[in-house]
Amino acid sequence: MIRPLPPSHSPAVPPALPRLTQAQAPLTHHVEVVNERGETEQVQIPAERPLTIYVDKRELVTLMTLGAQPELLVLGYLRNQRLVESVFDIESITVDWEVHAAAVRTRHGIARIEERTASKVVTTGCGQGSVFGGLMDEVDRIALPDAQLTQAQLYGIVNAIRLKESTYKSAGSVHGCALFQGEELLTFVEDVGRHNAIDTIAGWMWMNPEAAAADGVASDNASAAPMSGTDKVFYTTGRLTSEMVIKSAQMGVPIVVSRSGMTQMGHAVAQQLGLCAIGRATNRRFVCYSGAHRLVLQPELAVVPAVRAGGEV
Repeated sequence: MIRPLPPSHSPAVPPALPRLTQAQAPLTHHVEVVNERGETEQVQIPAERPLTIYVDKRELVTLMTLGAQPELLVLGYLRNQRLVESVFDIESITVDWEVHAAAVRTRHGIARIEERTASKVVTTGCGQGSVFGGLMDEVDRIALPDAQLTQAQLYGIVNAIRLKESTYKSAGSVHGCALFQGEELLTFVEDVGRHNAIDTIAGWMWMNPEAAAADGVASDNASAAPMSGTDKVFYTTGRLTSEMVIKSAQMGVPIVVSRSGMTQMGHAVAQQLGLCAIGRATNRRFVCYSGAHRLVLQPELAVVPAVRAGGEV
């Protein structure tokens, strides 16, 4: 029989953030190709490798990933699949690339894990994402905070991504996702699938309490408030599908920006949530698919100044 501790016992110590390994793997791979002139040359292509997730020794799923930040990917995947409610539910995540496995140890197990993972939906997109059944059931429970983005800030986000050094620039064939606070880039992630990249960002947010977010470094300060998505903007190079919209909303982020377009179901979910979805965002062009009330328009900024002869504006 377990007896309660006497009242004189010292106060409980706040739970610590999960212990994460820092597994490393090459992000690109050199291959020999033949170009249009019949010449042989060396080029870089993105690495792609399987990562099987085991939760308390139970095999859960295998993800195909670039492997840039696998521990955060696993953490964010568990978060966005709604299998864990708090970062403190996880004791540790250990990634071993020699066996292509991630071992997750929880503090108290995951209730009804067999039932909750019995139904799986294969989603669209590069890397072929998958989510467990009941995804749409969560939408009605999400209430997004009030937030706005100015057109000037939107242009700042697009320009920051344009200037970012990336695997895409050297090897192509990957998706990039980023989290912004206004025009400030907080974190940038690339992976073979955009769903992997957003899951990694979700994991990063959990590992970076609000007080430590400005430093851009994971903190062990479990007493700080978890990072809020209220004043954040999510950016992706990929299209805005229903999965991407729902995951952004689950992270509490009310504004999403894409270099690409949007699917019909993604649009329907965004409208239902009141989420601001901006697509086709390149240079000074964009379209706002939903939640236009969150976007502070400045149409004068869309006009490119005329250049006279001699280079004068």
